[in-house]
Amino acid sequence: MRSKILVLLFVSLSLSSFSQLKGVVLGLNDTKREPLIGAKLKLTNSNIGVVTNEEGTFELILPKELPDTLIITAYGYNSDTIIVDKKDRYISLEITLFSDKMIPEVVIQMRRDTHSISRLKTLHVEELTSGELRKAACCNLSESFETNASVDVNITDAVSGAKKIQMMGLDGVYTQIQLENIPYLRGLESSFGLNSVPGTWIESIQITKGTGNVVNGYESMAGLVNLEVKKPAEMERFFFNFYTNAFGREEVNLNAGHILNEKWSTGWFAHASSMFGEMDQNEDGFRDTPKGSNLAFMNRWAYQGKKMESQFGVNAYLDLKNGGQTGFSRSTNDGKYGVQIDSKHIDAFAKTGFFLKKPQTSIGVVYNFKYQTVDAKFGIREFSGEEKRGYVNAIYDGYFGTTDHKIKAGINGVYIDMKQHLDSLISDRVEIVPGIFGEYTFTGARLTTVLGARLDYHNLFEFQFSPRLHAKYTLTEKTDLRFTSGKGWRVPNYMIDNISLLANSKTWIAPIDLTPEISWNIGGSLVQEFRLFEEKATITFDYYHTLFENQLIVDRDFNSNSVIFKNLEGSSYSNSFQTEFSFSVIKNLEFRLAYKFLDVKAEYAGIMQQQVMIPKQRGFFNVGYITRNKRWEYNATLSVFGESRLPGLTATDAVEYSEIYPMINAQITHVYKKWEIYLGGENLSNFKQKNAIIDADNPFGNEFDATRIWGPIMGINIYAGVRYSIKRKKV
Repeated sequence: MRSKILVLLFVSLSLSSFSQLKGVVLGLNDTKREPLIGAKLKLTNSNIGVVTNEEGTFELILPKELPDTLIITAYGYNSDTIIVDKKDRYISLEITLFSDKMIPEVVIQMRRDTHSISRLKTLHVEELTSGELRKAACCNLSESFETNASVDVNITDAVSGAKKIQMMGLDGVYTQIQLENIPYLRGLESSFGLNSVPGTWIESIQITKGTGNVVNGYESMAGLVNLEVKKPAEMERFFFNFYTNAFGREEVNLNAGHILNEKWSTGWFAHASSMFGEMDQNEDGFRDTPKGSNLAFMNRWAYQGKKMESQFGVNAYLDLKNGGQTGFSRSTNDGKYGVQIDSKHIDAFAKTGFFLKKPQTSIGVVYNFKYQTVDAKFGIREFSGEEKRGYVNAIYDGYFGTTDHKIKAGINGVYIDMKQHLDSLISDRVEIVPGIFGEYTFTGARLTTVLGARLDYHNLFEFQFSPRLHAKYTLTEKTDLRFTSGKGWRVPNYMIDNISLLANSKTWIAPIDLTPEISWNIGGSLVQEFRLFEEKATITFDYYHTLFENQLIVDRDFNSNSVIFKNLEGSSYSNSFQTEFSFSVIKNLEFRLAYKFLDVKAEYAGIMQQQVMIPKQRGFFNVGYITRNKRWEYNATLSVFGESRLPGLTATDAVEYSEIYPMINAQITHVYKKWEIYLGGENLSNFKQKNAIIDADNPFGNEFDATRIWGPIMGINIYAGVRYSIKRKKV
């Protein structure tokens, strides 16, 4: 009955739609015709305008008063005008602009928002560009969300330096992370992989809340984070970055892109970082952050032909960490508590697309092969893991009738051979998961709907069916309403997913029968653009509810001597509400305010309780200013984290909560020709969690615990760096 009501609602909304002009803007030069990104389209009388997206397409809500003159402009191309009349309502245009090489040079600059929510996409997609990442030190992926309110990054323990992301109050394992639509940071990478993705490699990050498209897989339960790495033909010809901070960390990044000919291009990426300092600010005898080094390398190639295009490459890293008590060394056996984590990774990837004779139809095939090992030691407790993973995804992209009715369909397969050993516990398994999927997209004047489903067969857990529905309704030309719902599932890896819990003396009790985690997510958002004091402003509201049908529960309260892993016996859910307001006070001065409320609970021993280590509330404020000559950039971020429930030290302990605390980060950047010099500070309020390690004087005793971490354990960090880039000339 509910589904019938939902269908009737969508039909009624579609029938009440108003007129819309859609199309694509192409640029023609001496070599080829290609979509133009960032082309401006503006109606002169009504003063309504849009900018084309990464595919060169646009959607423009037409006013009631017509005719009007539509002006199309793009950097490097001659402008054009079109008279839009009432007869042009609901039509689709293909606009071609010609190169301006034959006329005197005119430079037109367009400032792209570094943080935005795409109004063209059906799903709620928040995009962070490389400009947004430059506002912070952004040395690796775990530091790329400092100026973002949707994604939280938390320290998992006080000895390993590991970090995990959270979305909508749920652990990062429920967020699907992809590297250009290829599954990434899965399996053995889930706990330590964030530190091994250099931020200087990233071109943009897309954050999708709720279940994603079925094309991307079945594991998107709380959201999806897609990383776009710099493209060989568009990236800098040469890029250099050096970073150092007060804690003894130094880092070097080198990127280079080369266009070999009209069809081939290649990009090279190299990264090296080391932690030399032995910091113990709280004087508990333990390193506040582990010493160690990280080396990473990527080489990617791109081919662009008339009938096909292809990208392929290789990515590898080596990450070594040495933590624990001060003075600990791997080479000596002096009885000190030490933490050793060695991660090795290599993967090869390829994406091939074939253009079919029918316009706007294609077949794409994605491949990925990965080998990963993790060896870890926490005191006398040892973990070893090995993973071999293969992934292939074949997608048909086309339409029937008109391009208002698009379809995607395909097949994919996942192969996982994973071995995990922890003390006397063993978790070895081979997973083979073939799947099929289909997705239909209807694009109306005001309503866009995406209906998808996938069917996967797991060799251990048989069939899993995942339906998903997404919709976007344009209430007005400045107001978008979105809705999403669907199912996601994953097979948990209780060892590597919770490896930070080895930093205590508790015994692990393994789950008796491991079963897939299954959740249903429903939610939506409202995005409103308006003018405030003649400047652009945006306000966003979103709410998402995640209900677990099954979940692997980690019980740290029931027994003071054990960590118990078990399947969900009662209920578990997450409610996430967030509102965000962004406003440009004056030209080049912008700020964002956000508030987030999280209600994340699960049933433990028959009692519904708030999940541990999850702040119930968070406030966020970010301000950025760029001088008129673009020589100086200033950015500051304040985050205030609310109370979170702490795990009990004993089974009879009263409920204990963390403190409310602030985090202040700021950075100043000076730009001079090809050089950028930046100076910044983290945790400028100098807040530090007290007693981060329990019974630090007796690390091999029964009371030792370094996992009750809810805030920063290090104080003010001052950093500095320099960037040098030779950019590619645009013609």
